[in-house]
Amino acid sequence: MEKKKIIGIVGGMGPYAGLDLTRKIFDETRASSDSEHLPVALLSYPQRIPDRTGYIAGRANVNPAQEIFEIVRELIRLDVSIIGMPCNTAHAPQIFDELRRLVTDAGLQVQVLHLIEEVARYLIEQGQDHRNLGLLATRGTYAARSYQAVLEPLGFQVITPDDAGQERVHAAIYDPDYGIKTHSNPVREKAQHELRAIVGDLRQSGAEAIIVGCTELPLALGGDEVEGLPLIDPTGILARALIREAAPDKLRSHPTTVHSF
Repeated sequence: MEKKKIIGIVGGMGPYAGLDLTRKIFDETRASSDSEHLPVALLSYPQRIPDRTGYIAGRANVNPAQEIFEIVRELIRLDVSIIGMPCNTAHAPQIFDELRRLVTDAGLQVQVLHLIEEVARYLIEQGQDHRNLGLLATRGTYAARSYQAVLEPLGFQVITPDDAGQERVHAAIYDPDYGIKTHSNPVREKAQHELRAIVGDLRQSGAEAIIVGCTELPLALGGDEVEGLPLIDPTGILARALIREAAPDKLRSHPTTVHSF
């Protein structure tokens, strides 16, 4: 029997995002028994990885890429060959480019998929007509313009909330009383209400679909659409990409966790 490639997940950013990616890998895999599923190794070390938004904003001097790299090395020792990170902010150029450099300089034989590049690939392959995409994300992802850098050269327009709206998204994620990081399961109704309101604002600004650009936001915004707009879930897209690279014959032909346009 051919040995299956092991998928690795750098978790902990936040912890429930790693669980969400793992579940979506299983959901997107063609399997009729336990043994037909792909092997997955999730390492969740939330205390070790510095805050990504804090680094991008200049409030911290240590690049999170260094500790992410150390976790990548630990995954490689588990015989992992393909890795995904369920954290949009960690794919900001100043973090992901440094991680890529560290992996290359160390001569590590591992493939680390780029979540935002996989979103672009999925949209192009889908051939969907929505070109004006609203973005829900952390302050760090907004500040780094990570989605704009990848999607705008391909002809997409990324529409972001105004400053007040960005603060409301940030609060829905980080607020200690109702934010998703504090209350992940279940998510508080106030966080869900705030996010839906921002989606409505983005629709008024011309958004035709919404990128759920923080890997904890799908915990609050389930389903295929919100406020009449289709949702684009990067976590589900990353799950499918990891399966595609590990064992393309195991990938479901019709997505179950990602909106199919």
